Amino acid sequence: MLEESFGVKERRACRVVGQHRSTQRLEVPLPTDDEKELRRWLVQFAKDHPRWGWKRAYQHRRREGHRVNKKRIQRLWRLEGLKVPYRKRKKPLRGLGVHVGAMSPIRPNAIWAMDFQFDETRDGRQLKLLNIQDIFTRECLAVHVRRSITADDLMTVLDRLVARHGAPTFLRCDNGPEFAAFAIADWCRFNNASTTFIDPGSPWQNPYVESFNSRARDELFAREIFDSILEARVLYADWCWSYNHLRPHSALNYQPPAAFAKAFSQQ
Repeated sequence: MLEESFGVKERRACRVVGQHRSTQRLEVPLPTDDEKELRRWLVQFAKDHPRWGWKRAYQHRRREGHRVNKKRIQRLWRLEGLKVPYRKRKKPLRGLGVHVGAMSPIRPNAIWAMDFQFDETRDGRQLKLLNIQDIFTRECLAVHVRRSITADDLMTVLDRLVARHGAPTFLRCDNGPEFAAFAIADWCRFNNASTTFIDPGSPWQNPYVESFNSRARDELFAREIFDSILEARVLYADWCWSYNHLRPHSALNYQPPAAFAKAFSQQ
């Protein structure tokens, strides 16, 4: 611009703006076929998983068998203008603030965390979702969507999980009527399990399942409008399968929960 506007030489213009002449003469290299393919893959990855960032894209690309540098993925991600939409700031938590014993499981089936989530279909009718997660492997064990879920329904789901995975040592949950029912206490006694209730108004004492709920809300429920309960069951089951088998988890060294559980069982 300086050369065209003022008729000065390149040496003079570079001295004024403080730029090296070698930089001015450097031609932008044309992208290779490999880089073009990687850019297309990143764009498609961002479309398929809009809530996943470049770090999970890097881990996913490596699992596909490609040798790629982490910094290259980050650079191309930014050049393509890809970014995870900003998440709404959470409200500050209020509660008793009393910590339930520091229980850190060292194996699967040590602690199962349970919680309910709520959504609705297009006609305004309520959806109630039961989430059960193994704290050690971070796997989502149960996919149960109903209009309402009672203590008897909860026992049926737990029986199915015990037949598949074995009984847990502890069940961690809040003080909801479904969890505090006498039927659940009897179920725990028959299966040699115990319950650890969190304090009222203290969801941070059950952080793992709360984090799972947040991911489900952010990546599925905030993006979809369900026409029927059947559609909600299918889409939620598909999302949970993706969470267990595809989504890299930072706490598991960026392994999907199912892969981590399989590797642990083999070792």
